[in-house]
Amino acid sequence: MADVGTIRTFVDFLKVHGLLLAAAGIPQSLYRKLFEKLSTETFDGGNYFQVEPVEDGRQRRLVLTTSNSMGKESNIFLVDHALSFRLSDAPKQLQEVPGLVERMASLMCVDIDLNSDDEDADKEDIKLTVVEIVERELEKVKMEGPGSVVWLELEDLDIDDDVFVSLDLPTKFPDLIALSLCNNKLKFTETITKEIVKFKHLRALWLNNNPILQNFGDHVADAIIHDFPRLEILNSSFTRKYTGWALGFCGGIYDKDNPGCGHEDDNHLLQGLTSLDLSNRRIHSLHMGFSPDAMPSLSHLNLRGNPLDDHSVSDLHEHLKAFTSLHSIEVDIPGPLGDSAIKIAESLPNLSLLNGVNTSKILESGKSVIDSMLLPRLPEWDSGEPLIDRVLNAMWLYLMSYRLSDEEKIDETSIWYVMDELGSALRHSDEPNFRVSPFLYMPEGKLESAVSFTILWPTKNVEDGDECTRDYLSGIGEKKQRSARLTAWFHTPQKYFIREYETFWQNLRSISSSPVNKASRTGSLARSDRCPLRVYTDIPQVEEILTHPGFIITSDPKEADIIWTSMQVDEEMKKAVGLNDQQCMNQFPFEACLVMKHHLADTVQKAYGSPEWFQPTYNLETQLTQFIGDYYARENKGDDNLWILKPWNMARTIDTTVTGNLSAIIRLMETGPKICQKYIESPALFKGKKFDLRYIVLVRSMNPLELFITDIFWVRLANNTYTLDKKSLFEYETHFTVMNYRGKLNHMNTPEFVKEFEQEHQVEWLEIHSRIKQMIRMVFESATLVHPEMHSPMSRAMYGVDIMLDRSFKPKLLEVTYCPDCTRACKYDMEAITGGGEIIKAKDFYNYVFGCLFLDETTHVSAL
Repeated sequence: MADVGTIRTFVDFLKVHGLLLAAAGIPQSLYRKLFEKLSTETFDGGNYFQVEPVEDGRQRRLVLTTSNSMGKESNIFLVDHALSFRLSDAPKQLQEVPGLVERMASLMCVDIDLNSDDEDADKEDIKLTVVEIVERELEKVKMEGPGSVVWLELEDLDIDDDVFVSLDLPTKFPDLIALSLCNNKLKFTETITKEIVKFKHLRALWLNNNPILQNFGDHVADAIIHDFPRLEILNSSFTRKYTGWALGFCGGIYDKDNPGCGHEDDNHLLQGLTSLDLSNRRIHSLHMGFSPDAMPSLSHLNLRGNPLDDHSVSDLHEHLKAFTSLHSIEVDIPGPLGDSAIKIAESLPNLSLLNGVNTSKILESGKSVIDSMLLPRLPEWDSGEPLIDRVLNAMWLYLMSYRLSDEEKIDETSIWYVMDELGSALRHSDEPNFRVSPFLYMPEGKLESAVSFTILWPTKNVEDGDECTRDYLSGIGEKKQRSARLTAWFHTPQKYFIREYETFWQNLRSISSSPVNKASRTGSLARSDRCPLRVYTDIPQVEEILTHPGFIITSDPKEADIIWTSMQVDEEMKKAVGLNDQQCMNQFPFEACLVMKHHLADTVQKAYGSPEWFQPTYNLETQLTQFIGDYYARENKGDDNLWILKPWNMARTIDTTVTGNLSAIIRLMETGPKICQKYIESPALFKGKKFDLRYIVLVRSMNPLELFITDIFWVRLANNTYTLDKKSLFEYETHFTVMNYRGKLNHMNTPEFVKEFEQEHQVEWLEIHSRIKQMIRMVFESATLVHPEMHSPMSRAMYGVDIMLDRSFKPKLLEVTYCPDCTRACKYDMEAITGGGEIIKAKDFYNYVFGCLFLDETTHVSAL
């Protein structure tokens, strides 16, 4: 990139920005127009486009509003960035910049009043307390007689367990058929169910958005359903006992004003029903109540998000084919009706629309058009959730990113940004008519003066009134898991992903490997002339500390017996330097199978499947589908769903993120290859803080396997008290312990830590240490089982093994690091890694390492 000083001419612009222009894919015919708009900061998109609300205000779209059409590559537009940030700074920036969170909420369509879903709601109810509402309903019973109040809505009233019991609702309203307690503070299942079972006629019960649902498993639901012989709807899901009444509720026939009580047969009221939304009702069976006789006029049906697992695919096709008026249907694809849009369209010949797409288009395409048939993920939030949390949750539907790095490449974290209102209104299409690309304009010819924009231009002819779209995954095809990655923005078929996940884990669980036999000691390395072994090293600490009489330092690598280097040595380097195969190296061939995070996961899983000491882990570049299935399965069961994303091969937690947001996890793939690992949500804590342990492992041989660990391990503590509060997930010093490059150091020496840890938790450290040693051996055994080619008789190595303990004090493997990284640890805190001098003096560290690896001295190390 040329440095020409201040950009004054078009030629200057091309000299400085030529590579950026080509990388952005901007057509050359638009270069001059782009220069003109950049140099004058011309934002003229408002003259050509208009933003319109869609999806009941939950989304926006961009429409061309010129009187003339816009030709392909005929114009180019600047889009400003409404928000730019490094991920860890997002909450702070939204909190501290006046008006920013409100603007983002409006842009992301999360500024809707949570209490205004029903515009026709009785506004008086909002002002009333729960006691006042109950008293008012009791007056109605007195005036109109028993059975006059059968539908009771007590939502958003801060009702807790004690208040609910004190209301004594079963005595006051014994004829209730519907009770809604959404958005309250009910916690204890036993307390609430004991009170609710006193109702004898209940057909619908809603406990949504209450803490009670965290403990509300299938067994609780089954118990409630058993006690309510007529219950048809529980927490918005259909029970297997549903009838035409539940269908009528979803069809808008029954509500508080028209509860439908007194009808033993509700089917005759469904005769005029034309549209029915049954999405996400957990329906297993379309039984007799759901029939063309009951609903002869039904023309539109939404069945998304239902298992329908009581039917075969052919049975469902036959059942739906009987609805002769049914012309539009929405279903999961793949899903209960099949894996192919084409086959579904062929099996239901009366359909004109399948998932909003014309069936004739589907049949003519010759392929599935699933991408254009997915429903969008719209921003979701809980009642009472702070506005800033809503924005942090929704932002992953809008973010884009680019990466800058400094000269030392210490800070390589990505910059995330949100386009302004115009750019953010561009929705996705598989066949887009516009393209966008981030662009850094350097008016002074230097990176320090760079201003970031997004560039927008048409890639097709666009007519007045057409929606303007872009491809969210431009250039990404199925080889890069396009369909799975669309899950970041769209609701994809859960059943398909869960099936792929279950197959993956069944295969892992079937793997078992026999332990590798422990080896007898290999012989020491010795020179025939009995002279000290000559060591060549580029690591200053080795040269300073290695004073053992069995070794001397040499400056010539060709004459060295031992090469101890911070660099990776391959055959090309050996040839260039003049090294030979008789020289010992401080690295093993193919050690990437341990020290690169995605290879480590693959090695452990191939050797042992899913051992207890290794968290569920996915390589997102190849196993995104299986991960999404795992996420969906956990979500459906109400299990913990917090994950940590780690780059394949970056240290110091660079670009490492903790999140439970599925869209965030998928979008974070854009900043580089990553593994996604189940986060240890309940770790063992030390004085309320998270910690991990680094053990130094000395590998003398891979075949036979001969390992040693130093008696001292390195304890690394987080700086902040541990919490799972949402905002804390952005706090580096709460969830991470490696503070070498940011934050204060917070380490302890081994004896002090062990003593205090035993006192705090009333445990015996020797038992924990024994489990850790067993785990470490299994880690290296996995390499010998899966990668026997790693063995080399002239290799020795030192690795760092990072471990965390869960709340049961069982070890969990975090990662294995290269010897140079261990050396860096020694550089930054040698006293911590060697226990502050209690057992091994810092100056003696490499004397013990070299003595163990190359001689017969094993003082202060333990064999594994």
